[in-house]
Amino acid sequence: MNSLDPADESFGSRLHVVLLEPEIAANTGAIGRTCVAAGAMLWLVRPLGFHLDDRHRRRAGLDYWEHLRWRVVDHLDEVVALFGRDRMWSFSTKASRSYTNVTYRPGDALVFGPESRGLPVTWLAEQGERLVRIPIHPEARSLNLANAVAIGLFEAVRQIGAG
Repeated sequence: MNSLDPADESFGSRLHVVLLEPEIAANTGAIGRTCVAAGAMLWLVRPLGFHLDDRHRRRAGLDYWEHLRWRVVDHLDEVVALFGRDRMWSFSTKASRSYTNVTYRPGDALVFGPESRGLPVTWLAEQGERLVRIPIHPEARSLNLANAVAIGLFEAVRQIGAG
C-alpha cells in the first residue's frame, strides 16, 4: 500500500480526500485518479464495499494507483486525530454553506460520505462551519461521489495553487 507518513514534510502541504465507507469501486478508482492529478492523498475509512487487493485494482483499471498516496483506516476518528476537526471540510447535501465560500489551506482534508447515504447525522451535527455543499438543483438530489470529489478538490487546488 502506497501511504504517506504524517511525519513526512509533504503531509501538511498537500490536500487530503477522505472517503467514509465508500461502496463503489469504480467511484473510488475515479477519485484515486483525481487525487493523483491534484497531488492529494486519499484516505479510505472501513468498511469498504469492495476489495482493494492488486487483482481487483487491476481489474478496475486502477494501474495508475502506483502514483497515488493512499491509506486505509478503520475509523474516521483516526483521521480526525491526525488533522484535527479544524482542518476537515465535510461535504453534504444537507449543508447550507457553499464549498466556494470557504478558504482552503494546504493540509486540509475534504470528507465525503458513502454513495448511498452520505455522512452520518451525528458527524454532520458536529461540523458547524466546516460543513459545506455543492449547490445543485433539487431535482438532482445529489451528485455522483467521484464528480463531487473532483469539484470540491479542484476548488481547493485553485484556491491554494497546489496544481
